[in-house]
Amino acid sequence: MDNRSEVRAFLTSRRAKITPGQAGLPVAGRRRVPGLRRSEVAALAGMSVEYYAKLERGHLAGVSAGVLDALARALHLDDAERAHLLRLAHEADGSNAILRRRRPKQPTARPTLQWMLDAIATAPAIIGNHRSDLLAANHLGRALYSDLYSDLYAGPTRPPNFARFTFLDSAARRFFPDWDLAADMTVANLRTAAGQDPHDKGLHDLVGELSTRSDDFRRRWAAHNVRTHGTGVKHFRHHVVGDLTLTYESMDLRAEPGLSMTIYTAEPGSPSEDALRLLASWSATQEHPERPQDTGHPRMGRP
Repeated sequence: MDNRSEVRAFLTSRRAKITPGQAGLPVAGRRRVPGLRRSEVAALAGMSVEYYAKLERGHLAGVSAGVLDALARALHLDDAERAHLLRLAHEADGSNAILRRRRPKQPTARPTLQWMLDAIATAPAIIGNHRSDLLAANHLGRALYSDLYSDLYAGPTRPPNFARFTFLDSAARRFFPDWDLAADMTVANLRTAAGQDPHDKGLHDLVGELSTRSDDFRRRWAAHNVRTHGTGVKHFRHHVVGDLTLTYESMDLRAEPGLSMTIYTAEPGSPSEDALRLLASWSATQEHPERPQDTGHPRMGRP
């Protein structure tokens, strides 16, 4: 991905999201475009309009940390957006080259990682990569995501992928009760990954495939939203046990750059805890969990 184009699109999109009122500026006159003007961002960041316009054209190479911090404050960037801006700046001056050389091109889950997952007996646990591939899971993780494991787009050399499932498989709209939120999060995770390694061909191919096949994906990708996938709450509608509300914690695996482990838990004493127990009982009887055919939505892109 072209660094200057990415910088330009990101800064423009962040500027468009902030109203003068949010920035503490008076609203005067009619505005032809949403958000702040370049001159207003420059004033808030304490720099000349010419210099800010240069930055917004994508020229971040050699920009100091102080300037980037002032820009982040002026644009009201959250932690994930600020980190994304810093990664774009590092990419512009070549600071990410060493990290790219160290990152494995085709990360896989070692057998010992599978053993670790299998040792987690009472909570769904999975390992994925920055491309949203589902690389490994314990028995409850496979049961929770049985829809993904029956995905026709997956194969021996192509693991299940959350982004393909979300945008190309109609079952995702049942599995994620708030599908729009799940779709937003999925794309923001991929956009963040693209900032971390803009030369990842596998990620390029995935984005190109989804952009071609899904208007919903293409529209979200153009928004340039990013996020940190660390902790939160997710809602599921499983085809066997029904609704589940689970908290999750994600952690990077230090010995495997690009891989992370996510563990899901239910609030003690809640209906979701009971549903997890039922899911464990069901998974114990299913060597290869299968999904009934969905009737609410036609399959999209199926062969």
